[in-house]
Amino acid sequence: MKAAHLKQGEEAEAACCKYLRSKGLKLIGKNFSCHYGEIDIIMFDKNMLVFVEVRFRKSDAFGGGLESITASKQLKLRKTAELYLQQNSKYKNARFDVVSMSKNNQTNNNGQSYSFDWVTNAF
Repeated sequence: MKAAHLKQGEEAEAACCKYLRSKGLKLIGKNFSCHYGEIDIIMFDKNMLVFVEVRFRKSDAFGGGLESITASKQLKLRKTAELYLQQNSKYKNARFDVVSMSKNNQTNNNGQSYSFDWVTNAF
């Protein structure tokens, strides 16, 4: 049985994928990992490959999801993305997006139980 936080993370990533697909992005892959780190979601937006970092927070008591991406985390994401691009040379243009999420107390009018703060070209 998976730990509750891992299950919650998978649910948040699935909800994020659904949200981004509703905005016109196409899913390429999930959880690409190497010795540098992991990229949560890889999508395609028009002519751009998008590396998506998902940040789920139960509360903002220790800062929001966007603030939690340190310079060190950005470096790990960049190195991981470089390796992905070397292995998938058909992609020429790429960007990093961050989606900060929190759980709503109730489902909103769109049927979403999460709130999304999507920052394109975050770093």
